[in-house]
Amino acid sequence: MTSSYPSLTRALAEALVHVLWFIDGSEDEQMDQDDAVKVMEGVARMAGMLSSDQQQELIDLIAEMATSESNPARREFLMEFPDGIGLQHGLDDVG
Repeated sequence: MTSSYPSLTRALAEALVHVLWFIDGSEDEQMDQDDAVKVMEGVARMAGMLSSDQQQELIDLIAEMATSESNPARREFLMEFPDGIGLQHGLDDVG
């Protein structure tokens, strides 16, 4: 079986974004909002522990994802993602 992802890092970044996109769009009856905040805070903590190079790699991957995203709402989510999880560098206007 051939992977459709160029790297494990890309696959994991896409999985992380997918999970947080789901959480962000969940209604109160779908997910306890306190639990949602705990997940988001946990991701932000993890992102804060990445080295500058690792943070930049994640930002670059998110920028690639935003550039190719056709859904305007998801594209906006991707554009705000680095700041939303507290990465040192945000995205400039992509494509």
